[in-house]
Amino acid sequence: MATATATATATERMTEYERRRLENIKRNDEMMASLNIRSRLADLSASSKRLSGKAKSPKTSPKKKPKVETPVVVRRSLRARGMPPETEGSKGSDLESPFPNADSKIPISRKHSPRKLGPISMKDAYEDTTLYGSTFYKTFVETITGFSGVTQLNPCIVDTFEGKKEEVGDDKVLGYSNCNFDDQVCCKKEVKEEKVLGSLDPLSLDLKPENVVRITSGRIMAVKFFPSTEKNIIVTGDKLGQVGFWNVGSGDEEGRVSLFRPHSSPVSGISVQPFCLSKILTSSYDGLIRLMDVEKEVFELVYSSDDAVFSLCQQEKDSKSFYFSEGHGKLNIWDERAGKVSASWVLHEDRINSIDFNSQNRNFMVTSSTDGTACIWDLRKTTTGKQNSFKTIEHKRAVHSAYFSPSGGCVATTSFDNNIGLLTGTNYENLSMIYHNNHTGRWISSFRAIWGWDDFFLFIGNMKRGVDVISAARRNTAMTLWSPLISAIPCRFAIHPLRVGMLAGATSGGQVYMWVAGDEK
Repeated sequence: MATATATATATERMTEYERRRLENIKRNDEMMASLNIRSRLADLSASSKRLSGKAKSPKTSPKKKPKVETPVVVRRSLRARGMPPETEGSKGSDLESPFPNADSKIPISRKHSPRKLGPISMKDAYEDTTLYGSTFYKTFVETITGFSGVTQLNPCIVDTFEGKKEEVGDDKVLGYSNCNFDDQVCCKKEVKEEKVLGSLDPLSLDLKPENVVRITSGRIMAVKFFPSTEKNIIVTGDKLGQVGFWNVGSGDEEGRVSLFRPHSSPVSGISVQPFCLSKILTSSYDGLIRLMDVEKEVFELVYSSDDAVFSLCQQEKDSKSFYFSEGHGKLNIWDERAGKVSASWVLHEDRINSIDFNSQNRNFMVTSSTDGTACIWDLRKTTTGKQNSFKTIEHKRAVHSAYFSPSGGCVATTSFDNNIGLLTGTNYENLSMIYHNNHTGRWISSFRAIWGWDDFFLFIGNMKRGVDVISAARRNTAMTLWSPLISAIPCRFAIHPLRVGMLAGATSGGQVYMWVAGDEK
């Protein structure tokens, strides 16, 4: 009774809104009870709990693809694979930046083709690079065969210059172009600060845009001028076995570059036959020596070996024989008349990198070797037994070149020990070392200092894309030739044997730069 009274009292205190709200709730409850909605909600809740309590089925992951095993690459040296080394003191592909104006126009092939024995047709060896839009094979043949029958021989170009004299303070300096062993001022150690006069001022050498051309697609290993004043032609050999020709005097770009591939490995030497310019000898690391006979349009096979041929040289006045090195320090003489090797000696403990002859005494030969020595040999005293050199120059590392000066009175060596050796004196008894950074790395052909047109200066590349001019008298770098046109490091050089003031420098990107003196046409 008390509870009902309390409820009635509470209802009386409610506002009108609260009373309506309670009436609505009561009415809704009665409606839901009549529809049995609460019972159905309870059944649905119980059903969902039963389903959630059941064991979950395991997830099925997609089938894994069978693993493809990565082949195990076994690194083996070139020697173990029966292949000759690719470059002197270095291995690997050529990564030097190519000449920007021609890079996209020459197809660069990085694979060496298999070695082919026997003759090869020049047409088959010709590579249509489409450098200038078409093939110029016939133009090349006509150009080379169009030379006169006999080329001009170099009588030792230094003899064509007159001795000069100039007073410098109290000193008188005589610069004799035709130096002899006793009075050649250019090779006397005491001459240091005096002005040395030569046949050519190196600063007069100029590089023009039309004298920059990419000849080959690989690293250039050898470069030569044709010994003729009729046309200016430069021939190069590269790491891929290509032999390229640049006809400098053609006047336009079309037809002035021709490319052949007679070898399957790097070209190590080039020799243009002194009495017939249509015959060019080439040697290669593939163990082959070929004779390019342009008149017959064929690359004849002259010699083949299982060992790599590392260098090639021919005496200027001897067209019937040539000298070449193969394997570990072996030097051979090839007799064309007999068609075979007439003599063979082991002169070094390791490969011979260069061979050169004294222009004034053909009995003296100089060789350089990876064994760290350069040796002068007197061919009159060679026998079939152990050989004794006339003079030996020792370096701490591999010697990549050794060349006689134009007069024959000096010998310059280039070594990987960062020195240029200079051997002078009546019996080559005086040795001086000139510092020069010769560390070219893996991708650039080794530096080789060459003599200019007299005994005064040597030319060699440097790692800053310049050409260092070494003074033989002062025993230092006299100057450096620079040009914004040089886009790669010049590493191998050649001088024109009959034209003073024409210098060619080749790079590891296949380019050739040709400097010309101001008064040279």
